[in-house]
Amino acid sequence: MCPSRSEVYLKKTFVNTIKAGQTVDDIFVAREKQLAHKKDGDPYLTIGLVDRSGNIKGVVWDNVEAISKAFVAGDFVRVKGNANEYRETLQLVVQHLERLDPAEIDARDFLPATERDVDQMLERLIQIGQMVENKHLSRLLAAFFEDKAFVDRFKTAPAGKKMHHAYLGGLIEHTLSIAMLIQAIAGHYKGIDKDLLLTGGILHDIGKIHELSYDTHIDYSDAGRLLNHIVIGVELLEAKIATIDDFPKDLALVLKHMIVSHHGTRGFGSPEPPKTLEALILYYLDELDAKVTAVRTFMDAEDPEAVWTSYHKVFERFFYKGKA
Repeated sequence: MCPSRSEVYLKKTFVNTIKAGQTVDDIFVAREKQLAHKKDGDPYLTIGLVDRSGNIKGVVWDNVEAISKAFVAGDFVRVKGNANEYRETLQLVVQHLERLDPAEIDARDFLPATERDVDQMLERLIQIGQMVENKHLSRLLAAFFEDKAFVDRFKTAPAGKKMHHAYLGGLIEHTLSIAMLIQAIAGHYKGIDKDLLLTGGILHDIGKIHELSYDTHIDYSDAGRLLNHIVIGVELLEAKIATIDDFPKDLALVLKHMIVSHHGTRGFGSPEPPKTLEALILYYLDELDAKVTAVRTFMDAEDPEAVWTSYHKVFERFFYKGKA
């Protein structure tokens, strides 16, 4: 959970507002550091300084050894220096740097975050979950939503590193979108277990609370790299089911299959493809929400006056935005 704004240092200067000639005294994430030497043999240090708006290169010419020892890559640092242009690129000449306690920092200053209210999204998701009539599935959802440690991570975590919902609160935003899509279409097809589909939709990505780390930047955790969110999700599901008396084994099996298969194919990370109607619907809804959000985010980052976007390497195409 992020600390409240009244308890932390309030960042004022963001990378995208820095101009040449400006004096800067603010907090950044030191994403990387590299010690090198000038032609005369004297050392200098370059630092990648990052916040939610972008990144800027920091250069240390004086007191290099002491400043280098003051932090490691990934630390929050308070930097004092002057901005200038070198070879048409803005950089920050650092005079002073100190490492800061992460507990005093609001991660929302350094990571992109959803523009929506996470508590309102959580409340809406819980309301949708309460519509599940199957007593076993209803108790299972309640067990997750009554787990404060789970909820805290669930409403803070991103849903991805880069592709879609790659920002704080992205996981709950994506999950709520899936739940609402299920509500909209579940009654359209005959023979669909809506309670199972809705429960699987709400729980399909729970493993991402541990797959991704998001303290100073969004990346994969050790567990994420070694297991991935599908395996982690099944583990979390099994642990919660074990706390519920007489949970039917066949129901647990098809619910776990929904988590296992929601990426559709082995090539995209699912050990098995969807083999129930509910799993098949979840896969396509998950794909739809992820792709639409990814393309929309890409479009929003492009030139607002342009009719076409630049080339998207993942989708291997240009996207038409239309004329104003």
